[in-house]
Amino acid sequence: MQLRYVFSELGQGLRRNLSMHIAVILTLFVSLTLVGLGVLLNQQADRAAQHWGSQLQITVWLCKDTDDNPACTSEVSDAQKSEIATVVEDNPEVADFHFETKEEAFEKVKDLLGPEKFEGPNPAATAADMPQSVWITLKNPEEYQGITSAVVGLDGVSGIRDMRDVLKPIYGSINALQWAALGTAAFLVFAALLLVGNTIRLAAFARRKEIGIMRLVGASTLYIALPFLLEAIVTAAIGVLLAGGALAAFMYFGIEQRAATGLSFMPWIGMPEYLVALGSIAVLGPVLTLLPTLVLTRKYLKV
Repeated sequence: MQLRYVFSELGQGLRRNLSMHIAVILTLFVSLTLVGLGVLLNQQADRAAQHWGSQLQITVWLCKDTDDNPACTSEVSDAQKSEIATVVEDNPEVADFHFETKEEAFEKVKDLLGPEKFEGPNPAATAADMPQSVWITLKNPEEYQGITSAVVGLDGVSGIRDMRDVLKPIYGSINALQWAALGTAAFLVFAALLLVGNTIRLAAFARRKEIGIMRLVGASTLYIALPFLLEAIVTAAIGVLLAGGALAAFMYFGIEQRAATGLSFMPWIGMPEYLVALGSIAVLGPVLTLLPTLVLTRKYLKV
C-alpha cells in the first residue's frame, strides 16, 4: 500500500471539502462539549450525594464525648449502636442503612475544606472530634416520620439531620442542567452524523473517476476507503481537542474560580472527574465519525 498516495488523498480531501469539515468539527465540538458537561454534572450530583446524602436519605448523629446535647453523657457505646441498628433495620420505611465512623467523617470534612487546615501542630479538628453517624436510605422520601420518631429518643442518639428540603432544589437544578446538556447534545450528534454522511457523499462524488479506475485495477476496499477513514479521524481528533479545552475552561473558570470559592459548603468535582468526562468524549468523538464513514463508504464508493 502506497502510504504517500493515501496521505496525499487525505490532504486533498480535507482541502476539497474544507467548509464541510469545518462544519463537522464545529458540530462535534459543541455536541461533545455538552456531552462532557452532562457527564461532569452527573458526577457532581453523585459527589454531593456521597457527602450530604440524597433525597432518600436522613442522617442520625450519634453521641460523642464533647456533645452539646444534654442527653449525651458519653460516647455512644457498642450496645447502644447495636440497639439503634436493630430499630432501624426493623423499620418498614427503611430500605438500607450503614454506619459512618469518625475516620470516614473526618475524611469527608478534609475533602470538603481542604486537608491543609487539618495538618500541623494546631489542626482545626481531628478524627476524634467527629461524631459517628447512621446514614438511612428511605424507601419513599415522603415517608420518614416513623423512622425519625423511632430513633430520636434512643440512647446514644444526639440528633437527626434531614437535608431533603435543602437538597431538593440543588439536585433539581443539577439534574435539569444535566438533561438539558445531554438532550441538546443528542440533537447535535444527529446533526453531526448527517454532516459526516454529506461530507463522504461529496468527497466520493468528487473522486468518482479515480475510484472507478482503482476498482478496475483491483485496489482493495481498505486502500480506497482509507483516506476517508483518516479524514474522519482527523475531524474527530480536532473536535475532541476543542471540546476537551472547553471542558478544561469550564472546570477552571466555572468550578475552581467561582463555584468552589463562592459555594465552599458543597463538595465540587475536580481533576479525576474531568478525566472521566474527557475519556468519554475521546471515545465518543471517533465513534461518531468512524462508524458512519465505515457504513457510508460501502454505499457511496461501492467497493
